[in-house]
Amino acid sequence: MSTISAPVIRREFHDGDVERIVDLHRRVYMPEYDRNEAFLGGVERSLEAAVAGGWPDAGGGVWLVDDGERLSGSVALTDEGAGRGRVRWVVFGPELRGRGLGRRLIGEMLDRARADGYRRLELETFSALRAAGHLYRSFGFALTWERPRDDWGPPIVYQHYELPLR
Repeated sequence: MSTISAPVIRREFHDGDVERIVDLHRRVYMPEYDRNEAFLGGVERSLEAAVAGGWPDAGGGVWLVDDGERLSGSVALTDEGAGRGRVRWVVFGPELRGRGLGRRLIGEMLDRARADGYRRLELETFSALRAAGHLYRSFGFALTWERPRDDWGPPIVYQHYELPLR
């Protein structure tokens, strides 16, 4: 595990970042939450579809914590049309947790969404990510539905949050 004393936040998407974001999900969600290859395949497909649709240049944004060798953190915003944005691919390696970086990057993402005129943000997560859920709720996101899901490994409670911006 690398240690990052002063994280470098990159707000540009580079060639190879799809693979790096998928790898970060692999390094965090497989050992910590027992997620499987189907989970990683879903992450990869959703990233590839977003990039094929012009993301992030065509709307939204990306915030990546990059130590020069590999990614250690990720937050993204995609434009879903009709004033709706989706918060996606939020993941931080253990070396970054507890430093307020997640709060800072989610705050920047929300500022960007407001400045870009989004009217509503949505995100999906699962209940075992307690710290993430607490963070989202602290920014005003509200849980709108939840359901069991077992296709990504052991059963989880999949959750959908929304935040009206206007």
